[in-house]
Amino acid sequence: MDHKKAFKPCDLVIYGALGDLSRRKLLISLYRLENANFIEADTRIIGVDLQGLKNDEFIELAHTSLKEFLSDAIDSAVWKRFSARLSYLKIDLTQMDQYQQLNAVIDQKTRIMVNYFAVSPFLFKSICQGLEHCGVLTETSRMVMEKPIGHNLQSSKEINDVVASVFTEKQVYRIDHYLGKETVLNLLALRFANSIFTTNWSHNTIDHIQITVAEEVGIEGRWDYFDKTGQLRDMLQNHLLQILTFIAMEPPVNLEAESIHNEKIKVLKALRPITLNNVEEKTVRGQYVGGYIKGDTVPGYLDEEGANKESTTESFVALRVDIDNWRWAGVPFYLRTGKRLTGKRTEIVVYFKQLPHNIFKDSFRELPPNKLIIHLQPNEGVEIEMLNKIPGIDEHIKLQKTRLDLSFSETFKESRIFGGYEKLVLEAMRGNPTLFLSREEIEQAWTWVDSIQNAWHHYKDAPKPYTAGTWGPVASVALIARDGRAWEE
Repeated sequence: MDHKKAFKPCDLVIYGALGDLSRRKLLISLYRLENANFIEADTRIIGVDLQGLKNDEFIELAHTSLKEFLSDAIDSAVWKRFSARLSYLKIDLTQMDQYQQLNAVIDQKTRIMVNYFAVSPFLFKSICQGLEHCGVLTETSRMVMEKPIGHNLQSSKEINDVVASVFTEKQVYRIDHYLGKETVLNLLALRFANSIFTTNWSHNTIDHIQITVAEEVGIEGRWDYFDKTGQLRDMLQNHLLQILTFIAMEPPVNLEAESIHNEKIKVLKALRPITLNNVEEKTVRGQYVGGYIKGDTVPGYLDEEGANKESTTESFVALRVDIDNWRWAGVPFYLRTGKRLTGKRTEIVVYFKQLPHNIFKDSFRELPPNKLIIHLQPNEGVEIEMLNKIPGIDEHIKLQKTRLDLSFSETFKESRIFGGYEKLVLEAMRGNPTLFLSREEIEQAWTWVDSIQNAWHHYKDAPKPYTAGTWGPVASVALIARDGRAWEE
């Protein structure tokens, strides 16, 4: 079906339109969607912020953002179409009466109102009350919200309660941009469309699974925010747990949002709690000290601009996670994420069990396991590591590790690979909730993470130091080595 006929146009209202998220991500993603002809002809984009700008000044600011953050050259014809959609309203989000301005520009008869909250969560209550006060919302209106949705279970519930006072659960779209990545979505196809994996995806054939989300960057001027949050809450509570649920979930009945959400929630409920009793053997916290990234000297966490020298916030986390259900009994998941690591890398490595009997001892004393390696970034693709005979007429059969490589950019040269934000912004405008998070998912994840955070707080152990440009603290190597395994490097 032609997508232009299938979806109604929108009034996309971006609250915080002059902020970092809007300028770096949203405007760039919307332009790319415009370039690919995915935005409905009559859709409009309305920027809302505190600064007093005229429409043409906002349009110029959007153009400046594209020049600064868009990797491609700006196409003049595309920009002409895109800029014609843009308009701006000066609204102090804390002043209820100012929301009346929306009534003059929103057209609920022919367009769906999509409210994108690109602001700090402390403003959510004001926006919800303002929208309700001015009477602009209808039952078709939607709202999109970003992480962090709280810093623990209690604050998450408070934010969700505020939103639920105005919007029904079906109207709420909670974004985790990892769920828009092609390779994360491909996990559904990989697992549920290929019998080679579907029939070999359990404790019967899999030894363990590793998930790594590594960053080269440090705090990047976000020290105050990050220091109150830490790597566990900033990255693991959302991105890594979401990847985990896609890997571990049971086959959904269909691809509808409710079916997928239900299976993901089952995984989160089956996570074995990490508590005071086992936190020291199941988790490692780290904090980077000065070192080198690609030959350049970089400061330690406590030496970053604006740093509190006494901070014990972690910039690295490694965990052993166990899922207490039939499929994954005895299969550990090793998760790690950190800043100032050796390289930027997000990948999943599935280690299959070693064969119990080896007839190729001339090549390997023990046959190495097959591996499925899923690269989420920077080079999206899938590899399978297996053993093959080395060609030749030698007396003995000699084996060598080889990789079957499916690179997305090479295999799908004719297909455009979009970033996570483009996909999710488009799905929010179309009204497809499948790739967004339900309230129950978020709160179940917080329940599990809060237990870890509380155990750390109880013991008050300082994070282990690691040199910038390495793979984290030595203790993270010991975490997996205790089980006779090693991190994929």
